[in-house]
Amino acid sequence: MIDPIADLRAAVTEASAALRGGGPAGEPGLERPPRADFGDFSTNAAMLLAPALGESPRAVAERLGAVLSERLGGELDRAEVAGPGFLNLFMSDDWYRGALARMVRAGEEFGRGGAEPAERILVEFVSANPTGPLTVASGRHAAYGDSLCRILALAGHAVEREYYVNDHGTQVLRFGESIRARARGEEPPEDGYRGAYVTELAGRIPGAANGESDELAREGVKLMIEGVRASLERFRVSFDRFFSERSLYERDATEGALRLLEEREHVYPLEGAVWLRTSTFGDDKDRVLMRSSGEFTYFASDIAYHEDKLERGYDRSIDVLGADHHGYVRRMAAAWQALGGDPERLELLIMQLVNLLEHGRRVQMSKREGEFVTLDELIDDIGVDAARFFLLQRSHDTTADLDLSLAREQSQENPVYYVQYAHARIASILRKAGDERLDRALAADIRASHEQLHPSARALLKRLLELPDEVRTAAERRAPHRFTTYAHDVAQDFSAFYRDCRVVGAAEEEATRIFESRSVSRRCG
Repeated sequence: MIDPIADLRAAVTEASAALRGGGPAGEPGLERPPRADFGDFSTNAAMLLAPALGESPRAVAERLGAVLSERLGGELDRAEVAGPGFLNLFMSDDWYRGALARMVRAGEEFGRGGAEPAERILVEFVSANPTGPLTVASGRHAAYGDSLCRILALAGHAVEREYYVNDHGTQVLRFGESIRARARGEEPPEDGYRGAYVTELAGRIPGAANGESDELAREGVKLMIEGVRASLERFRVSFDRFFSERSLYERDATEGALRLLEEREHVYPLEGAVWLRTSTFGDDKDRVLMRSSGEFTYFASDIAYHEDKLERGYDRSIDVLGADHHGYVRRMAAAWQALGGDPERLELLIMQLVNLLEHGRRVQMSKREGEFVTLDELIDDIGVDAARFFLLQRSHDTTADLDLSLAREQSQENPVYYVQYAHARIASILRKAGDERLDRALAADIRASHEQLHPSARALLKRLLELPDEVRTAAERRAPHRFTTYAHDVAQDFSAFYRDCRVVGAAEEEATRIFESRSVSRRCG
């Protein structure tokens, strides 16, 4: 994979090894300094080497700078020792031009690949109960899961996406009973579902007033999943499959998982129920799989589902769970091990809540009472791009506040608007340049130019060259939110470059016209 910064990091590692006379004493870092006058990159390699060499870190840094200058030649303008022994590297224009030439030749492949090892990964996300429309909370799951899958694929993994449909059990029967009640003009059961969508469903199912709860539940779930698919497609989220919980019972997979656990001697009877020894694998207590009534618990279904995942032979399974599933993590990890799964191959990620703010107050969301904001309503309000961007801005393990007032603003304070405006400027430049001129520029030997790079051009190039690192880090940390920050940083650096280095003449007027005419804050992207 083409990665000039990784190559520079390798040069630092090799220079460190040369000084030490063998492998480096730890992997040296290569970071962007906090200020531009501290150099383009900074490394702590000398401080790692100093104990092994028996010299002061600053003295080692001086020697390391000399070795790097010899190895990099004209690509390194100078190296300066700073603080307790950091070595600050000032790269030459030649290095930047060479890096740009490599990046241009790579085209859309720049930043792609590099995962070691590349894995076959199943990501299960959203999986909202099919007893109501997708809410804003589900939208955060969708934005996160979809973006994570895209990043993992970009990093070089083979990724499959799955939605687990909870279409079996008590809550589904209550859903059917609620549909029948509404069809009769009655109130749903006390623990039923009361949203206006239930009345709508009752009107769409023939004979709902006299239907059986189970059949009404099947029909209701089918219609709800159709709506879920449509909402997700509108949100630019797709799945490879929708996995039915009911199918586990239809093919006796839950019984099969129980038999497997019995064979492994991980279950035992107590007071008429069947228990799984999850405490053996780190859970705080054992868990019931089958009640004394002979009814399987939801946990038993989840175990059967994960046994199915194991049988499909993925290198890694990632479950994106709701904020109310904290207690579920240890028990599911224990069950995975009881089934024979490698504990390192299952990741259980908790998605924290999203607070939707309107006029300074939170909008409450409850599927049962019908007081919720749907994902479709959010898209209608602020658009797909803004919805996805704002839902992704914070790490998945942090509560997110979605400020609708800010999301609607057409100003630079709105990060989505700011990024999209930079995109419109770039598109305008490319149109003004024309394909022929662009082809000539891409075919030219960028290294041959002797014109000094403007500091704004260097800053933009440095930011663009960070893309491979961003892809790797976001994939490894399961952190799509890093790309909202990166996109904004790129937009800032491009705006400074555009201000200081006019490339194709005045493209501002056209960019503004296109941006405003297309209502980019809602539709672009």
